[in-house]
Amino acid sequence: MTHRMRFGIFLAPFHAAGTNPTLALQRDLALIQHLDHLGYDEAWIGEHHSAGMEIIASPEVFIAAAAERTKHIKLGTGVVSVGYHHPLWIAERIVLLDHLTRGRIMLGVGPGSLPTDAAMIGIEQSETRELLEQGFDLIVRLLKGDEPVNFKNHRWELRDAHLHLRPYSNPLFDMAVAAVASPSGPRLAGKHGVGLLSLGATQKDGFDALGHHWNVMEERCAQFGHVADRNKWRLVGMVHCAETRDEARRQVKYGIEHWFRYFQTVAALPHMTVSGNDVDAMIDFVIESGMGAIGTPDDICAQIDGLYTQSNGGFGAFLMLAHEWANTQDTERSYELIAKYVMPRYQGQAQATLNAIDRARALRTDLVEKQRAAIESVTAKHEAEKAARQA
Repeated sequence: MTHRMRFGIFLAPFHAAGTNPTLALQRDLALIQHLDHLGYDEAWIGEHHSAGMEIIASPEVFIAAAAERTKHIKLGTGVVSVGYHHPLWIAERIVLLDHLTRGRIMLGVGPGSLPTDAAMIGIEQSETRELLEQGFDLIVRLLKGDEPVNFKNHRWELRDAHLHLRPYSNPLFDMAVAAVASPSGPRLAGKHGVGLLSLGATQKDGFDALGHHWNVMEERCAQFGHVADRNKWRLVGMVHCAETRDEARRQVKYGIEHWFRYFQTVAALPHMTVSGNDVDAMIDFVIESGMGAIGTPDDICAQIDGLYTQSNGGFGAFLMLAHEWANTQDTERSYELIAKYVMPRYQGQAQATLNAIDRARALRTDLVEKQRAAIESVTAKHEAEKAARQA
């Protein structure tokens, strides 16, 4: 790999229904602080309003809290469901966060993942992607230009609309469009020359679609006069890391069943098809299907390498889907092991020290002899001077 791969998380979040939501949100904030300390690059925060497990309703509000507790990690909306909001207010809020974070903000957009969210405000699933395209077009115009924006559809109206503040970031902060299996995400991302968030990268359909996604990106970028930048392509996958495979399996038995049952019986998401009737079968499914890696740092690296190959040219960032398969302590340890042993392999740090050891090992025998001879020479000189003084 010729570039420094970025690492981060995609925080929906997922918390078992019926547990204390206040404590769960505090764990989410503490996790981002932990990642900031470990040197992770990015954290993307989701927006959901129903179904019981994904309990952050406003990524912007959560990011404002996380920004005050961190120093370096970039924070993104992962994603704002554009059809649910007026585009002018989306642009205004993200610019405000751009100023408050001094440029650590990222804007991710999507159509909205939970059908139960859209149903509560009268949006049909057939129109969410059209609203995303129309809304993001308006957001980009507001962020990049100073001309008044006028628009009207059955949900929004803009009359000579301008942003109240110009963005803090120069050039503009990162923006990305969510994609699963269909070409709608890369089509919109390519139209505006922004990044791509491949959320279903390790699902069977998503894995097979990676190369197709990038082909669509390149075609659309060329059509609209942009350069497709693989460094802006982020792939989301599922992992849990421990010192041994057996330990990793034992740890995820804490909470993986809650996560599986959510997608098997609650969330109406056809792209998140998972199978398994007991915990061991669920763990086996994650590993054997290629959906994720539950094991050692080497297993995590193998997962990333597979995605790199399937992408047919590479990508810029690997985002781990945040979950509570393991308890808090083991989850934090998983991210620590990845920072310690996985990230250096993809960020140009591991090989340099390994090469230094190889060079030193090759010279060791000769240098040991020279060092011994030097010590003997100094010792002999000292003894000779001592004898001379005594005489």
